[in-house]
Amino acid sequence: MLARPSMDPFKERVAVITGGAGGIGMAMARAFAARGAALVLADLDEAALATSVAELQGSGARALGVPTDVTRPESVQGLAAATVKAFGAAHIVCNNAGVATFGEMHGASHRDWVFTMNVNFWGVVYGLEAFVPILLEQGQGGHIVNTASMAGLVGMRWLGIYCASKFAVVGATEALHRELTPLGIGVSVLCPMIVDTAINENSARMRPRDLRNATEMPIPPASSMAGGVIAAPEVARRVVRGIERGDLYILTHPEQREFLRRRAAKLDGMFEEGVW
Repeated sequence: MLARPSMDPFKERVAVITGGAGGIGMAMARAFAARGAALVLADLDEAALATSVAELQGSGARALGVPTDVTRPESVQGLAAATVKAFGAAHIVCNNAGVATFGEMHGASHRDWVFTMNVNFWGVVYGLEAFVPILLEQGQGGHIVNTASMAGLVGMRWLGIYCASKFAVVGATEALHRELTPLGIGVSVLCPMIVDTAINENSARMRPRDLRNATEMPIPPASSMAGGVIAAPEVARRVVRGIERGDLYILTHPEQREFLRRRAAKLDGMFEEGVW
């Protein structure tokens, strides 16, 4: 059991990260550990999970790995139980596990939709169902970070199914922010553009064989993937800052501003005289 936490959002707190064995998840784990948090990493890739936990423990962090399938509610409930058993609490919950799905919607199967939504959206829902009651019962504050994407803020060709899953995460997070902020629990949605991770390769490797692009996922043309590539530690730095400030939106690329302005302008333009 950890001592009652100080006002620091990380020191002596317990952070849970799904999809924590690599990429953005592992970068967040390193950043949180550097600030004094204990880590619980959840991932479907048990070998990568063991390696990541060993690295964190080797650097002096308190870390636990829990093999978890975020598409199964009982598995995520087991993650919550393992967290409380090991550390007595949970304070920062990062619903970060996700898969990339490329290709135009008109060529997709129903199972492509189901698989993507099960990981990217229902995985977040199961995380909320498992951990929000713990945060509320503890009465110690805390923070939830749900990983969406820039594709959850602006619809993009070649990413239609992925966009749908991430738009759902953004909407749920915005609503949850309104619910939990008055209760002392912060809620953020992480919406990165292109990050230097192995999500494309891992998504292809982990997809069931009977789904489209099971062995090779077509990469969208450069014009639909505008924006520079940043490193995962930079995303983690922004997550730390977002938690400290209580930001609802955590954005990663300066290019996002113009995309979001154009979307807002299109909506606003519908109210112009002669259009409305």
